[in-house]
Amino acid sequence: MYETLNEVRADIAERLAAAASERRSPMHTPVVATAGADARVMVLRAFDPASWTLRFHTDLRSPKVAAIEADRRIAVVAYDRDAGVQLRLRGTGRIEGAGAAVDAAWAESTNFARRCYLGEGPGAASEGPTSGLPEQFEGVEPGDAELLPARGNFALLLVEVAEIDWFSLAHTGHRRALVTRYGGQWIAP
Repeated sequence: MYETLNEVRADIAERLAAAASERRSPMHTPVVATAGADARVMVLRAFDPASWTLRFHTDLRSPKVAAIEADRRIAVVAYDRDAGVQLRLRGTGRIEGAGAAVDAAWAESTNFARRCYLGEGPGAASEGPTSGLPEQFEGVEPGDAELLPARGNFALLLVEVAEIDWFSLAHTGHRRALVTRYGGQWIAP
């Protein structure tokens, strides 16, 4: 059990780094909520411990993009059931559709993952069940040339974390701390 806020801060950084790099991490797919309480599960792609920034991939045509541009407040919730640790992060989001970081994230993605940005925009109406993908790409990995139009729909959601509510469940007694990049305090569970 941790006794200092520095130990809690280190635990948070370790968990978020693992969540971003290990797809089997229990915190790999946290819930992300915009200020209007519209929540969805997203894949955590990166965590920068120096700037306390989370990186997610998104579609520029997604309704959450407009929601974030209207009100940048974001909440992220991740839970590790086996460890009994919940992280509730609050911060501000920003959408980046161009630039070196976006180009690098696009380059790191596989063509199979990139094809998601070829289809209809998220939330588009359909007459029946659909993946939204063009028919020729259902279950098929497109080539680089076929993906050129997809790049224009790809963007990053960057969440600059302001505070993290760390909650540890334990039969010996729960622990909870509210931490910021440079400070924090213990609080009652």
